[in-house]
Amino acid sequence: MQPTTNKAPGYVALCITSIVWGSTWVVSKIGVAEIPALQMAYIRQFMAGSIFVLFFLLYKKIPLPTTKQFRWLFIMAIIMFTSANGLSTWGIQYIPAGMGSLIGALYPLSVVIFEKMFFKSAPLTPITFAGLFLGIAGIAIVFYENAFHHTGSNYVFGIILSVIAMLSWSLGTIFIARNKVDINPYYGVGWQMLISSVILFVIMETTQKTVAFTAISAKVWWVIAYLVLLGSVMAFIAFIFSMKKLPAAIASLYAYINPFVAMITAYFVLHEKLSIHILWGSIVTIVGVYLVNYSIKRSKKIMVEGEI
Repeated sequence: MQPTTNKAPGYVALCITSIVWGSTWVVSKIGVAEIPALQMAYIRQFMAGSIFVLFFLLYKKIPLPTTKQFRWLFIMAIIMFTSANGLSTWGIQYIPAGMGSLIGALYPLSVVIFEKMFFKSAPLTPITFAGLFLGIAGIAIVFYENAFHHTGSNYVFGIILSVIAMLSWSLGTIFIARNKVDINPYYGVGWQMLISSVILFVIMETTQKTVAFTAISAKVWWVIAYLVLLGSVMAFIAFIFSMKKLPAAIASLYAYINPFVAMITAYFVLHEKLSIHILWGSIVTIVGVYLVNYSIKRSKKIMVEGEI
């Protein structure tokens, strides 16, 4: 389907996606200051997943997933929501929200590395190598700058959690591309959220001390409401809408905008450090991610043209 000529609604949806998803890092940081991160993650995912699933079951009359679809949904729930979303939420409990969002933006780099290591994808071009170098160098600059203000094992632990979350998102991206299942994307995401919420609930209730629902403050419930209604529902709908209305290259710009929204918002709301070095490191990282994405699309285009 070609993008429609009226692209204004698509750009509005792109702005909503970029601003809301960027701000969720800061909002999550506020929430995990009071309750365990994984507890907040499973509450958020259960509520958001219920909204999607109930809408399609009761209003759209879509049947329950088949056994094949459920197996696929279960795997995706573990990779994308239990691991990627859950661990990234846990990670920002110990690191700046801006740092967490920047690490999350690195996933295209690890997708390229995984594809090359395990699936023998197309040869890496000089542009790809340049992008990989810049992405890693930019993160190193931001990490070095933040290290002076966030010392101790917790900071390192938060970095590790965020990197694992980013790698999980990369694996999920590859899995989706190589194991597609015919299911409505909104409906599928709803089921993934519900499944992951149950998994995270079991993990938390059997391994860690959680906060009783009646003891959760009103502020945290407002945080969860924002994450559910705006972060998980509205922004995701806006993202899918922008993909339909705009060229993929433009609709994907949210990935480059999110980290800056997170860092600027965190600076004003959480008073996180935002030095010139952090800004330059972030810009270098995003340029590296862009070059990697550009090289991938260019290589695929050349391969397609070569087969014609």
